[in-house]
Amino acid sequence: MLFEGTGDATTLSYWLNWWALSCEIWVFASFTFALWMIWNYEVKDRLGHSRRGTQQDKNKLRGCEAWTPCLIQIHPICLLAFRVCAFGMMLASLIVKALVNGASMFYYYTQWAFTLLTIYFACGSLISIYGVFLCNRKRTEGLCAQVNENGMEEGQQVPLLSGKPSNLIGGNIVSYSKDQSFSSTAVNIWCYIFEVLFQINAGAVVLTDCTYWFVIFPFLTIKDYNLSFMTINMHTLNLVLLLGETALNSLTLPTFRISFFFLWTGIYVISQWIVHAFVSIGWPYPFLDLSAPYSPLWYMLMGSIHIPSYGIFMLIIKLKHKLIMKWFPQPYHC
Repeated sequence: MLFEGTGDATTLSYWLNWWALSCEIWVFASFTFALWMIWNYEVKDRLGHSRRGTQQDKNKLRGCEAWTPCLIQIHPICLLAFRVCAFGMMLASLIVKALVNGASMFYYYTQWAFTLLTIYFACGSLISIYGVFLCNRKRTEGLCAQVNENGMEEGQQVPLLSGKPSNLIGGNIVSYSKDQSFSSTAVNIWCYIFEVLFQINAGAVVLTDCTYWFVIFPFLTIKDYNLSFMTINMHTLNLVLLLGETALNSLTLPTFRISFFFLWTGIYVISQWIVHAFVSIGWPYPFLDLSAPYSPLWYMLMGSIHIPSYGIFMLIIKLKHKLIMKWFPQPYHC
């Protein structure tokens, strides 16, 4: 359902009045502030760690957190199973929605957030598969090392399980270390992207569901709008699955990562502006329309809601850690 604006967005006068300019300044200022936060807390911090030689340990911790559950009693394969099931449910919902509404469903922020969460679970499934494989390999290598140690104590030459000679200075071992280092770097990059996806989704899912049920739905109810099953599904399934994922995983939610959440929403809003500047079409949400004098208030309100949306999920994660520390003495460590 699209909402017709009171002005023609394809004309230049629509974008050059004072209330439209106020909204544009607000959005681009938020966008710039988010980029500054990323530069200050991500780029500069990583450059500093690289110079001090501490980035490798930080990356190892990140890679471990991406596929290990929060409790040592839960096997990583359980997290893998949940992510695969969640991805299947999200993908099925997206396919049905696309068959019913077509590509026009991507006018809405809800579908952007829903698709991003689907991508998150797809990446999580692949990372968990790698994590389970890595855990099994470590277990096998541990047994191998124990066999070799016993053989050395008995004065016997015991070959490695891989069939390669157990020479610590041999060329095969050096070659293996280089390949492992390259593989580790690639995994750490994907784990970093995966973390950022989680942190964007944490805010976006709360924002979409709360905005729909507390702002849009009451407005639509006045116009005798009938809810469909897919509408309810799109605004509940994402939150339920994300809460389940949060209960199982070991990921964190740093305060400064809200910058990626601001960027995500900023990209959506700017893309809507670009589309409406060239195509005469209704707005997906009434508060995006720039033609009303009170539109700056709507933009400021919706921008400010990002902070409590992200903050609510931060509180959920802190509550989870407190309960773990209270009920379980051994949190999962890699």
